[in-house]
Amino acid sequence: MTSTPSPRPAAAGPAQGSGPAEPSAAARPAELADPVDSLIRHTTDNGVTQLTLNRPDALNALTPEMRERLVGLLADASADPGVRAVVLTATGKGFCAGADLRGAPAAGDRVAGDVARLIRNGAQRFIAAVLDCEKPVIAAVNGTAAGIGAHLAFACDLVLAAESARFIEVFVRRGLVPDGGGGYLLPRLVGPQRAKELMFFGDAVPAADAARLGLVNRVVPDGELARTAREWAERLAAGPTRALALTKALVNASLDADRGAAFAAEATAQEVNMATADAREGVASFVERRRPTFRGR
Repeated sequence: MTSTPSPRPAAAGPAQGSGPAEPSAAARPAELADPVDSLIRHTTDNGVTQLTLNRPDALNALTPEMRERLVGLLADASADPGVRAVVLTATGKGFCAGADLRGAPAAGDRVAGDVARLIRNGAQRFIAAVLDCEKPVIAAVNGTAAGIGAHLAFACDLVLAAESARFIEVFVRRGLVPDGGGGYLLPRLVGPQRAKELMFFGDAVPAADAARLGLVNRVVPDGELARTAREWAERLAAGPTRALALTKALVNASLDADRGAAFAAEATAQEVNMATADAREGVASFVERRRPTFRGR
């Protein structure tokens, strides 16, 4: 239910995307058999999948087809052993201006429950795809991130922002309640009072202020964003992939668990992890006093 702050109306959305990107050790563009693929660029190189929103004229506002394509690509990356880290970024001056509401049913055409179903199956499922991805996901925010575009960034495991980036909880400007996980994500990132301030006023938060609040890990000059994101992703891709996946799940779950449940989950995760080849390699490298070579297994 998010809307774009762009003064220009967005174009109608393309057709539904199909077909996952197959793993490859070399960089290669995805097939462009379906028009939606031109709006979501995806490449895989050296264990890193990069997903790039490519609708710059609309500040990368998301159509339902783009959203579903991203959900599918994140699921593919999660299941693909050849993918060990993911970077989410965009082309142009905007990261993502929110959801493109063109074509949404008029209020008079809705049936009770339609909006809730739309949000559960759309925006919330989209954000959950990022949170549930078994690979580390880095947001490289190159410009304005508004509405669900901001929540897309906040759902990522690490957030890099260009100096020109800004974040806007735009819902209040449209008379809407924040959706797409905003009421869940923001209080956990900045606390309830700060979250209410951001959501009540809908002011634009520059990248430097976002970093101060804890919404962003690091701010870099615009020209260094892509390089820094790549460096971080390659470091993660060289790490113990299953241990990182279990660590991500532990941290995410701990925010909703009491100490006993969190401790039990931690012990179980370590039990599972110790059966991996990377854990055995890590222990062996320590004993042998050498750098470990992790293979994501």
